[in-house]
Amino acid sequence: MQRGMISTNRGKMSEFLTICKLSIIAFTLFFGVSGSGCPVLECWFVQEKPGHRGGFTVPMDQEKSLMFITTEAYNEKTLSELHPPADISPSRIYHVTDPAGTFCSSALNPPKGSVNKPKCEINPFMPHASMVRWAAALTDSAQSPVYLQADWFSVAAQGLDEQLTLSNIMRAPSTSKEPKVILSVSSKTPVVRSRLGEQVLLDCGFWVDPSSPLHGSGFSIEWRYQFRGEGRLVIAYDGKNDWFAETSETGADIDVTALYESGNASLVLEEAQVRHSGTYICTVYLPHLLAQVAVDLEIVEPPSLSIYPSPLPLLVPGQVVVAQCEASGFAPHTLELGWEFTGADGKSRSLGQGSVTGHRQASDGTFSQSTRLELDSGKLKLGRGGEVTCVAKHEGEARRASATLNVIGVSAPSIEDSMAMVAVALVLYGVIKVLYWTISSADSSDTDLKDKKEK
Repeated sequence: MQRGMISTNRGKMSEFLTICKLSIIAFTLFFGVSGSGCPVLECWFVQEKPGHRGGFTVPMDQEKSLMFITTEAYNEKTLSELHPPADISPSRIYHVTDPAGTFCSSALNPPKGSVNKPKCEINPFMPHASMVRWAAALTDSAQSPVYLQADWFSVAAQGLDEQLTLSNIMRAPSTSKEPKVILSVSSKTPVVRSRLGEQVLLDCGFWVDPSSPLHGSGFSIEWRYQFRGEGRLVIAYDGKNDWFAETSETGADIDVTALYESGNASLVLEEAQVRHSGTYICTVYLPHLLAQVAVDLEIVEPPSLSIYPSPLPLLVPGQVVVAQCEASGFAPHTLELGWEFTGADGKSRSLGQGSVTGHRQASDGTFSQSTRLELDSGKLKLGRGGEVTCVAKHEGEARRASATLNVIGVSAPSIEDSMAMVAVALVLYGVIKVLYWTISSADSSDTDLKDKKEK
């Protein structure tokens, strides 16, 4: 990691305010937003049911809600121009000010009449001090700032076609329905697929409202991995004290310079391995606040195919040749194997799956699997032979491997059959010739002996 930059990054903290002001302009240009260009976002407001007294299962209430979004503060005129639907409670209609336009992505604003809608959920949020070591310094004071005395909300949104995932923390004066985005964490790569050995970028960026008292008071970044109930810390960085927490992860990095300059907290995996498949959670900590987004990474590697024996031996009617196809080095483990036969007429047909083995996993996490097929010219109607093909269907890529099969001793002889018959004919001709010479020699000897006796 770029830990050698620690001594230089402290000076950058003083420039953070100016940089974030510029970031507002950059966000606005990127999304192409204006007050009227932001979506009206339909959401579910989810919270615990009142009166809950503990237990393993927490009953939840959810209500339809609506967010009118603008990049500039609302006034009486702009509020009067809004017409919320009657089927949503006025208490669940929010007029959101989003200075950076983080909600104004096209991924959250589908065309009118579109069946597909972005997903959005609003939850009440309670500011609290973080307990992790790399964020503890953000709240080293035991006092709770007066600024926190307000209504806080967290909003989780997922854009169309896996283009965006977003987590925003909003603050509204008590009893007000006009919250403002204070912290935004987003990723433009919610789902990433990679081949083995490739460099992988998991996007994550954050923005902090420059007008907030929390701005300039430090931040911390955390990347954590989760898969099937297991997890591990990948990277943790304390931006206030400029240090990295020790982790056992290797080959993972973040760009500290980009972190300070543009809020780019993206994670880079130098060389993708099967063990990297899973969910990566990017968490950004501010004093008493946090927001996080999840990025799913799937390592997809298609199989390599080989047919044995190679080449296939000649097949004589009545005999059986066993062909084996080995698929190796693939991930994930889901694979469909089968056989095809293409005859001399060029027509292809399926020969079935054959006898398929179970999966075997290599030390690098990739899988292998094989299938055996008994080639019986009579049962499978192979004629004079053709091309036998092993087909592997995998989500990474379909693969095929072929071998030529020759069948001898059938009608309409092939070149091999003709050569074999010529060889047999020559052998028979030789045998007959030898017998003829032998008989002729014996007859000549008997005649000579008879003549001598008569004399």
